[in-house]
This record gives sequence, C-alpha cells and structure tokens, in this order.
Amino acid sequence: MAKRPHFLFAHGAGAPSSSTWMRRYAEQLGKLGTVHCFDYPYFAEGRRAPDRLPKLVEAHRRALGAVRKKAHESKLILIGKSMGGRVGCHLALEEPVDGLVCLGYPLKGMGRGAIRDQVLRELRTPILFVQGTRDNLCPLDLLQSVRTQMTAPNSLFVVESGNHSLEATKTSLKKEGVTQAQIEASIIEHIDAFVSELPTHR
Repeated sequence: MAKRPHFLFAHGAGAPSSSTWMRRYAEQLGKLGTVHCFDYPYFAEGRRAPDRLPKLVEAHRRALGAVRKKAHESKLILIGKSMGGRVGCHLALEEPVDGLVCLGYPLKGMGRGAIRDQVLRELRTPILFVQGTRDNLCPLDLLQSVRTQMTAPNSLFVVESGNHSLEATKTSLKKEGVTQAQIEASIIEHIDAFVSELPTHR
C-alpha cells in the first residue's frame, strides 16, 4: 500500500496559516495526505510586511527540515498560496522535493511589477499551477508563454472566473451550475492526480 504523501503548506503574503482560506484547504488536503502548516517569521512576530526573499526561503527551509524527518519514504510536496508557492519554488532549486503545487502563483506584481519567471525557468521539480482566469497577478497568456520555456514537467488547472484566491464569481457559478465547494473539490482531485503520478526520487 502506497504511503500517504506529506504536504508542507505555506501561506500567502496577506494572511497566516490560521486564516479561514488556509484552514479550509488544509482540511481538504488532509484527505490526500499529512498536512504541515507554518507561519513565516514576520507573521509570527506580528508584522504585516513580508520579509525579503532570502529570509522567507530560510524559514521555509527550516519548516521543510522538520517535515522531512517525519516523511521518511513518503512523497514530499511543497504547496503554497501565492507568495508561499513562489517561495517554495525558490526552495526547490536548493532542496530535493518530489513536487510543487502553486495555488495562484504571483507571476507579476501589481501594476507594472516585475515578471517573476526566472525561478520557474530554472526549476527541475514537477509543478502544478492552479490559476483563476481573473487573477491579475498571473495572466494566463503570460503563464502559458513561460510554461513553454520551462524545463520542469508542468501542468495547469484553470478555475473559470477564479480570482487570486481561486474564488469564482456568483454569475459564473450559476452559469456552470456548480458551487465554490465543488470547484475546490475539483482542485483537490487534480492535486491528488498530480501527486499520484509523481515518482519518489529524493
């Protein structure tokens, strides 16, 4: 019998691991494997502004080290919302993990912000992007262009009318005849399929 995977789940820039969104997804991921959540230092210290990338990566690395001791021969997956997914990508350049899942990857900053694609081009770890069509931080045409230039195996699940938090509009939900809960269940199903196909190569 295959061992259940371990997920290291990182929060986004604006809300900690205790947020309603994070707790809801962590509960759903718990159906697939063991979920480990953590807070980056700035939230743990009561600050609102994220630390610079090197400090975020080091905090993520410490959390990964603790999870690695528990994962043993199970698949080890870095999953993150927005900033947490991006930091996980940077960490995967330095630490061996079996897969990456980005829930709303922040490919660009607000307005005319820089494109954060270099880390994606350097990746070798398989990655699943889960993106909404209304996510201004990750235009799907821009992501598609980057994906064609990536070396890492990569796949994409699109949430129709989804925003940066993968929440669809009421109009779209009514048109498609689905609920937000059903959309999130579909996201979890795609994560399950992605993880199931990953080889354990650490």
